[in-house]
Amino acid sequence: MTGIAPRLAEAVRAYTGDGLPVRLRAWDGSEAGPHGAPVVVLRSPRAVRRLLWEPGELGLAQAYIAGDLDVEGDVGAALSTVWRSVRARGPRPDRPPLRAHLSAAVAALRCGAVGPRPPAPHAPQARLRGRPHSTDRDRAAISHHYDLSNDWYALLLDESMAYSCGYWKHPDDPAYGLAEAQRDKLELICRKLALTPGARLLDVGCGWGSLSLYAARHFKARVTAVTLSREQRDFVAARVHEQGLDDLVEVHLRHYRHITGADYDAICAIEMGEHVGDAHYPQFADRLHTLLRPAGRLLIQQMSRTGNAPGGGAFIESYIAPDMHMRPLGETITLIEGAGLEVWAVESLREHYVRTIAAWHATLEARWAEFVALAGQETARVWRLYLAGGGLAFAERRMSVDQILAVRPGTDGRATMPADLSDWYREEGM
Repeated sequence: MTGIAPRLAEAVRAYTGDGLPVRLRAWDGSEAGPHGAPVVVLRSPRAVRRLLWEPGELGLAQAYIAGDLDVEGDVGAALSTVWRSVRARGPRPDRPPLRAHLSAAVAALRCGAVGPRPPAPHAPQARLRGRPHSTDRDRAAISHHYDLSNDWYALLLDESMAYSCGYWKHPDDPAYGLAEAQRDKLELICRKLALTPGARLLDVGCGWGSLSLYAARHFKARVTAVTLSREQRDFVAARVHEQGLDDLVEVHLRHYRHITGADYDAICAIEMGEHVGDAHYPQFADRLHTLLRPAGRLLIQQMSRTGNAPGGGAFIESYIAPDMHMRPLGETITLIEGAGLEVWAVESLREHYVRTIAAWHATLEARWAEFVALAGQETARVWRLYLAGGGLAFAERRMSVDQILAVRPGTDGRATMPADLSDWYREEGM
């Protein structure tokens, strides 16, 4: 009797017209697909059943999260193999032919995979309510991702708790790692913003305070830090007190729409603009322009991608960052300029993110048992899939991240760009 894996391989061929890009091993021990390719293991009929009820990316992700589907070895290598196969095939019809559906139905029946919808994985899935990007919904979206627990992020990140792309100045130096790359990123941002003692800095979406604390400690800036995450606010406030920076840093639980004050010398938004939403980004840029003094500087570090999956795809939107929106870099620059700001410099950090995510992923794997103890096996598997897929998206140029430096022109309409930018990158003090 033909094994289950060959039957499933034939069903896949009916949909794609091609063979499997990976080697498939089914729960009966049978295998199909090219030798030497990454091995995908179907541990039970429930893996196939999940795909019948939820075809596509989300069904595959849920099968992996629940442990019904697994990958032997490197998850990223398996994802890369599948992506290459998809690109090589080119565009396919939106609706597969009827014979493909019949082939899949027959294969599912023969495999014993037909049945009721499997229960959802236990890992928390975003269930947002209300008008997109209302204050309450934004708070719920941010809480879903960032309030997982401070302990989780402390285990994953470096000591600064910087949860954004680092700046890898010396990637070939074995003594240089994630902590150094994050320090150099913070230093570079402060230099681009031309911070001086007493300068007023607004940190919008401050995370766990890495930049706010660095700017206060090393540049003596007076910082207003703003976040929508209660856990982050409490964490930053505690660190401010521990480091004796109460006179320089204040932290607020506040939406960017409700930030008070004006005439800030500098404003930064580090990987926060992705959470603003497409329709609301012009209002966001206008708000930053209003809060900034004439001749003040704005630095936005923000991810970008094509319009094919501006939210990152079904898995990311469901389990990681709901209501997230990314656009091509040029469109973001147009929106910033539309708010009356002059863009001075743009620097791509895409390859730096490949290294940053690789460092986070290595920590997750090395301390797997600790992550499982903190949040459970399924949540840990969500993050394994998230980091593997995210690193691959940056490596394959499907996503990027950039630092955009802009200035609010002075009252005379002029803004003077520094004649020499080398001070941003000098080694002294870094």
